[in-house]
Amino acid sequence: MLHALLTLASEEAAETSKTAFYVGGGLLAAWAVVLGAVGMTQPEFPKTEGAARGVMGIGVLLTIVALATVLMTA
Repeated sequence: MLHALLTLASEEAAETSKTAFYVGGGLLAAWAVVLGAVGMTQPEFPKTEGAARGVMGIGVLLTIVALATVLMTA
């Protein structure tokens, strides 16, 4: 009985929490949905070159966060 409890405890301790990945991936998915909705309703979006760079920067940042959380929780 003690051996079974120790084995179960070691298996529980070995698993890492996936919460960071769920948050990072969820933010990236939400950004994609919002960006798609805005892009479909406003054909000129983004209006300036600076705004386009900002949108791309946010997308790249969220992608890096999602990928980093994949590596941290693997």
